Amino acid sequence: MTDVIRDVSTNAEVKALDRAHVFHSWSAQGALDPMVIAGGRGCEVWDFDGNRWLDFSSQLVNVNIGYQHPAVVAGIKEQADLLTTIGPSTANATRSEAARRILQHAPAGFSKIFFTNGGADANENAMRMARLFTGRDKIVSHYRSYHGNTGAAIVATGDWRRMPNEYARGHVHVFGPYLYRSEFWATTPQEESARALHHLERVIQAEGADTIAGILLETVPGTAGILVPPPGYLAGVRELADRYGIVLILDEVMAGFGRTGHWLALDHDGVVPDLITFAKGVNSGYVPVGGVMISDPIAHHFDERVFPGGLTYSGHPLAAASILATLDAMEDEGIVDHAAQIGRDHLGPGLATLQRTHDVIGEVRGLGAFWAVELVADRATRAPLPAPDMGRLKKALLDGGLLPFVQDNRLHIVPPLVITPAEVDRGLGIIDTALGAL
Repeated sequence: MTDVIRDVSTNAEVKALDRAHVFHSWSAQGALDPMVIAGGRGCEVWDFDGNRWLDFSSQLVNVNIGYQHPAVVAGIKEQADLLTTIGPSTANATRSEAARRILQHAPAGFSKIFFTNGGADANENAMRMARLFTGRDKIVSHYRSYHGNTGAAIVATGDWRRMPNEYARGHVHVFGPYLYRSEFWATTPQEESARALHHLERVIQAEGADTIAGILLETVPGTAGILVPPPGYLAGVRELADRYGIVLILDEVMAGFGRTGHWLALDHDGVVPDLITFAKGVNSGYVPVGGVMISDPIAHHFDERVFPGGLTYSGHPLAAASILATLDAMEDEGIVDHAAQIGRDHLGPGLATLQRTHDVIGEVRGLGAFWAVELVADRATRAPLPAPDMGRLKKALLDGGLLPFVQDNRLHIVPPLVITPAEVDRGLGIIDTALGAL
């Protein structure tokens, strides 16, 4: 097998092999023309034909400490030499230590981790826990959200991907705060927060509070547009959950582990949920892993009651080793503080300058290394920039040497957290040129 890989030396050969045998997600298969990536290091990737790109996407907003971090690669290799795999029913030192280290970054009152294979099944199992803990059925989530592609997680998702997959029961959606395109005729962040909370409470009451097991929210909705919640919103959701006996689940899959300039995005508001889901940044995506941080009352609920869930690869040793090495690197190198500083001093001001320069930018919003640029055809009407123009922009960015994250009418600025100020300037310069060409 190694010889086969070594014999591949051009983009065309890799692409032909891919199109012959790989079935791609979220795609009609016939017209696909996938980008070929041969390798990466730090914040750059390259193909077999010598093309290089600065990554402003972190792939799927998961390569938080960049590509091929030597400490993480070494940690995975060391674990592979010791023990490549072991079942989840065993006690494994690497798994146990990974759980302990993750919980050091959780709020007080969390002492257990349920490991999963990624973010989707983390949300799946968090919803299961909420339902078993409360004895209720319904889950409330935002329309502007993405929670994963497993059975209940995709139905909890609010965007279009939910619609062909609505096979799970007991899901209710509400509009969350989004002042730039307010559903509530709000003109200030305070109005948006108060009215979104009123809307949420009325839905809880109309659905019947005693039928609702959990409220599932991304702490900062990511794929939906980096929608940083206005002051008071998350605290208000916590108060509503307490008032009606509902489990609050915060999805930190994308926003967690340094992405917003804090270890967890919930640290910005000091809100303590009942369950926290994570994946992606916890190990920079080097090995598939995710999990649920479980508050003590919910964890103790299963002391004498069987939790009816499990995964063959829950707490896989290679994944656990990659978590330990990633957390070590993030702590030793001050990567979370660096992300905060990059957002405050470089990405935020740089994107604000682009907004003043280009009328096509309607709004800039974000935290740390987690930003969105909303592109409009007209600033007065806020009409979204049409899809053909977004396609031209994406091509111009790739041609300019930038790997972008383009979603609907937005350009998400989500580089690895280790990006340097010089690389930020380089990337923003490519964006400036591409926007000028529009």
